[in-house]
Amino acid sequence: MAILLDSTSRVLVQGFTGREGKFHSQKMMEYGTTVVGGVTPGKGGEWVHGKPVFDTVKACVDATDANVSMILVPAPFAADAIFEAIDAGIPLIVCLTEGIPINDMAKVYEYLKNSSSRLIGPNCPGLLTAGQAKVGFMPNYIAQPGNIGVVSKSGTLTYETVAAITAAGFGQTTCVGIGGDPIIGTSFVDVLQLFEDDPQTEKVVLMGEIGGRAEIDAAEYIKAHMTKPVVAFIAGRSAPEGTRMGHAGAIVEGGQGTAQQKIDALREAGARIADNPEHIPDLLR
Repeated sequence: MAILLDSTSRVLVQGFTGREGKFHSQKMMEYGTTVVGGVTPGKGGEWVHGKPVFDTVKACVDATDANVSMILVPAPFAADAIFEAIDAGIPLIVCLTEGIPINDMAKVYEYLKNSSSRLIGPNCPGLLTAGQAKVGFMPNYIAQPGNIGVVSKSGTLTYETVAAITAAGFGQTTCVGIGGDPIIGTSFVDVLQLFEDDPQTEKVVLMGEIGGRAEIDAAEYIKAHMTKPVVAFIAGRSAPEGTRMGHAGAIVEGGQGTAQQKIDALREAGARIADNPEHIPDLLR
């Protein structure tokens, strides 16, 4: 089994005719993902990689039965693209776009609450179910099927960690990059719940970073509900207060959101803490 994405998923691409849309949809198809079409307003009737282009998400869904949308459109238009996917009834929306204004995402977050859609991201690498399908940026070659679930804020750390796990002889169920912006659609806790309920996932790796309290919430969930072993790594131990480190949400302010606070909370919840990503396979053994 897997969470969120599998070989039966039918993916449409919002921003299909753009350079990034073409490139990443091709890589997804090479991995085995079923890409059924895409959307670029004003370019309906064109074709990309042998797949049809539509003017609206609803038209694409009606014609192709798509149930996943990958959004790769410029930041000023990304919130409207998410709204359109929600209105079309897409169950899983994966927004890769970075730089979306916080005010726009606050409106999206409220809109999501009254819908049946789930949003991964924004500013995320997407997700990959090993040997079945991927949506987003994750390299095709890093994963292999297995029983370890991976959830991370960081794209680069996700790739490095999954590659290290694979090199050590382990495999993964699903690898999920939730994104590092202050407002995101799916949290660590949401993904931990899905892994806890997935019978094939036997262990979980969580990759966090400084800023906010998402990892503290995850620690509380792990302590109260997780029956499966969790290995965690928190990036940014040496980051100075008040300096943003990469992601928009990766900043320590007022002494809150430090790496040590998160490490202490996760350790107290029973998670094993890795000193670096290469240390993770040793803790999984």
